Amino acid sequence: MLQILVTTLLALAAIILAAPVTRPEPQTIKLDLFMVDYKFIPNHLVLQHDVHYRLHMENHGKETHEVTAPTFFATADIGNPEVLNREHTEVVMQPGETKDLFLTAHRLGTYDLRCSDHDWNGMVGGITVE
Repeated sequence: MLQILVTTLLALAAIILAAPVTRPEPQTIKLDLFMVDYKFIPNHLVLQHDVHYRLHMENHGKETHEVTAPTFFATADIGNPEVLNREHTEVVMQPGETKDLFLTAHRLGTYDLRCSDHDWNGMVGGITVE
């Protein structure tokens, strides 16, 4: 009887240990960022640290715009870095283009956001990680 009980317990332990560990997918929060002529809408993004975001960007302007935030991008975990330029400092957006950037910010602070081609015309903003 004891041998049957031990065998049963060992079989249950093997099943439990072999079962894949499932972790819930992190919740992704969508943030929209639109480019219209020479401004970002909104011009300031607020993110919570250690939260996974999908930054959804749309260029509704008539010109190419950049979402330039080199310090911020360097401190965040980027899930799809191919969306960034080669230097990983900005996202280039053609007129009418839509892109999503998946990221998690870890470092608290305020970061510069600008269009590198149009910051002279006031296309600037910021990113705050709380």
